Amino acid sequence: MKTSNATSVNRVGSFFFQHAIYFVLLILVLGITAIDSSFWSINSLHDILLQSSTRAIIALGAAFVLITGGVDLSAGRMVGLSAVLSASMLQIQEYSHRFYPGLPDLPLWIPVLIAIFAGLLVGLINGVIVSRFSVPPFIATLGTMVAVLGLNSLYFDMKPNQSQPIGGLRPDFTTTLGSGYIGTGAYSLPYIVIIALIVAALVWVIFNKTILGKSMYAIGGNIQAAIVSGINVKRVLLYVYAAAGALYGLAGVMEAARTGGATSSYGNMYELDAIAACVVGGVSTAGGIGTVPGVLVGVLIFGVINYGLTYIGVSPYWQLIIKGIIIIAAVAFDIRKYLAKK
Repeated sequence: MKTSNATSVNRVGSFFFQHAIYFVLLILVLGITAIDSSFWSINSLHDILLQSSTRAIIALGAAFVLITGGVDLSAGRMVGLSAVLSASMLQIQEYSHRFYPGLPDLPLWIPVLIAIFAGLLVGLINGVIVSRFSVPPFIATLGTMVAVLGLNSLYFDMKPNQSQPIGGLRPDFTTTLGSGYIGTGAYSLPYIVIIALIVAALVWVIFNKTILGKSMYAIGGNIQAAIVSGINVKRVLLYVYAAAGALYGLAGVMEAARTGGATSSYGNMYELDAIAACVVGGVSTAGGIGTVPGVLVGVLIFGVINYGLTYIGVSPYWQLIIKGIIIIAAVAFDIRKYLAKK
């Protein structure tokens, strides 16, 4: 009887241990709602999802790299580059301070694809540096982070713009990707959220149903064993960093559409938020472990913190402290799980 009770307790404990991230999110929502019951509303949910959508895509890109045991510090600057690129080509003709005064109205997909390709190209460069030249990911992406900031600043400072915020974006861009909704009233869903969900579904398929996904986890788990098993590590890393870069590029486009403009400062420190969301969502800092649902919940936790604590009037400085505590606790939790498996 005692053995049966002990087994039941262990199972319950294991369940809470493995799903702790979901309980953290639930506790946050219930705690904020207890302070201000109006927080529990469809409008609050819409706002949180809207603000979290681009962050989710960035975090999913970061997860690609983290699962292989690497880290990408250039993510935020790629977001800024793609935001500026797309916005600069999608201004209305009547705007008095156009980035390209003589540029005709391009089909929406052309600037979007150019911006995404720019992110993919920088990601590919990261992959080459890491895989072909064996530069540690931290150093490689730190270098590209600085270089991309410089490149974006030069582009943003071009005449006639000369570092002025890019505004006057076309309605088809800001509505389609930014503020548009499908449905009406309480049953409406922002287009930007739908895009984020589609991206999440595609990433889930890559992680769980493709050779690339299996190879990523194998490399992050034990790179030497992956080499011995015949995995082309260099090629996989190229694909991983390129895919991450493309997602950062897409997130930059969506951020420009959501905010209705862009500057060269867009994306600043976004990479740290993305990495933090991944870690809180269960992506191991040692590599080889991570899930798409976990990443999305990690993003939502920080979305609830940012929106919810502001909603109830908590100082932004206290919000930073709370974020820091959650990140440290998540890493400690991750290390505990890793040691338990050894």
